[in-house]
Amino acid sequence: DAFKDAFKKETGITINHTPIGSNEEIINNMRTSRGRGFDLVSPTNMRSPQWEPLELLQPFDMARIPVGNLNPALVKIGEEEWNFGGKGSHWVPQLWGTEAIAWRTDQWTPKDGVPSYGDLWSDEMSGKMMGRPHSMMLGAGLYMETIGELEPGAMKAAYASEDAMRPIWQKVTDWTIARKGHVKKFWNDADGQKTGLLNEGVVIGQTWDGPILAMKAAGDPVTYQAPKEGALAWVDGIAMPVGAENMDEIYAFLEFSFRPENGGLTANLTGYNSCVIGADGFLTDVSKKNFSEAYPGEALANLWAWPREPEWYAGVRTEYVDRFQAA
Repeated sequence: DAFKDAFKKETGITINHTPIGSNEEIINNMRTSRGRGFDLVSPTNMRSPQWEPLELLQPFDMARIPVGNLNPALVKIGEEEWNFGGKGSHWVPQLWGTEAIAWRTDQWTPKDGVPSYGDLWSDEMSGKMMGRPHSMMLGAGLYMETIGELEPGAMKAAYASEDAMRPIWQKVTDWTIARKGHVKKFWNDADGQKTGLLNEGVVIGQTWDGPILAMKAAGDPVTYQAPKEGALAWVDGIAMPVGAENMDEIYAFLEFSFRPENGGLTANLTGYNSCVIGADGFLTDVSKKNFSEAYPGEALANLWAWPREPEWYAGVRTEYVDRFQAA
């Protein structure tokens, strides 16, 4: 609300915001409406292969966007991976974040001060952990790589082809089903993560950084930290559906969003990290402290960047996720 109010005060433009819980919700909504009803949507960087064949997005006029204010390595993702049909970038970066380990600080402390995806599956946490099904299975796979249950690098190798993926994900599925009793709840959005830790008996979870760090900043007994295996890193961007109607308002929003002070405001409000250069100069002391505690030591150098997903990948993964959830 603070961001929306500041934008309206300066421009007179009202932001009509619809929260979403997943990339799948955005894609399904756009399919149903044939790309109409929204001026902007917020897909994650690795989803471009799923969007391109749908033809539901249109390219930006990059001359109207202050891209010089953005991290150039992240802008390049749009120029290369979201340049559909050679028509230009269909995506610009806004926020980056991770998925890693969150826990109740009043009920648990990781050994040696650094958590692991394996902690979710420890006997100590049986019936006390939560995660999003497909990504907690990925985290389990990364842990399995460290204990000899999978070859090192297997979870990234699974993106190469369906034939490469299936035996790897079958092992992960068998391993997680054998430990299904550890799961207290599955979450699908930020609110599910918050209520799990505060009200539903969850002690540890594999979560996004933003919701937990926002709770931590508010004084709740929770924290968030990159695990030994590496936090799962992603970039959320902004894209324009083919049915977008309010063009001048769209570019006013992007210009406002990509100022350093407003990038910092967004980061402070969400707990995620801005893609705007200089936004860190506008972080609160609490945000700076939370960031340093979430990514101590070599954690930023050890990020596990979520690979670009081939068009077939999500459908095959869903087969194994459904088996795990059904169990």
